[in-house]
Amino acid sequence: MTEFPLQSGDRPAAEAPDDRANDPRYSANEPVSPSGPLRVVVVSAGLSVPSSTRLLADRLGEAVARDLGAAEVPVRVEAVELRDLANDIAQNFTAGFPGPKLTAALDQVTGADAVIAVTPIFTASYSGLFKSFFDVLDQEALTGKPVLIAATGGTARHSLALEHALRPLFAYLRAVVVPTAVYAASEDWGNTDGLNRRIDRAAAELAALLTGSGGRRAAPADDPLEEVVPFAEQLAALRVQE
Repeated sequence: MTEFPLQSGDRPAAEAPDDRANDPRYSANEPVSPSGPLRVVVVSAGLSVPSSTRLLADRLGEAVARDLGAAEVPVRVEAVELRDLANDIAQNFTAGFPGPKLTAALDQVTGADAVIAVTPIFTASYSGLFKSFFDVLDQEALTGKPVLIAATGGTARHSLALEHALRPLFAYLRAVVVPTAVYAASEDWGNTDGLNRRIDRAAAELAALLTGSGGRRAAPADDPLEEVVPFAEQLAALRVQE
């Protein structure tokens, strides 16, 4: 499985490029005081430019910022692009210590109030670059920290990698992983209604953890995942068809 690059028609015309250098919410270097805004760090393991992984990461970060803004909670979203750190991560394994760029990224994640972790799915699991970054992160860095997991892939058949690969990884690191994981397959970018609902649901869960509300935004009335038909009614419907 390879990560699919976005075609020019996949991104809305009005959307800005992946470069967030001029967006203050994505500033990585500005110091934050203890009384400053919440810091949500988005870790993206996309390989192409632009990439569907980075697009999903940005969408999730924007949704969390929107929900926290609606609750009048100041927040700053920061981005860590692992593609730019690939050499530094490899050198950390051979040299035994991180270089300046990798150190800054690790400090970002360690100091965050919450993390959004997004990876492409390769061979039914997270990418090696994604795993390597969390291998060099201090094992205590995510303890008790809210984490939203997400992934992209070419087919929906690999969506369970979120549950059998990513969720156990962050459980091992003792993070608090939100219930809803977000997976975006190729077809989701053509019809984004279902993807938007999953993004909104996961963002609301992360915002609830950050604000301590413990609640969750009600799902839209037309959300098929909320329409649970009792088993007895399903059996009755089968008898009628017979």
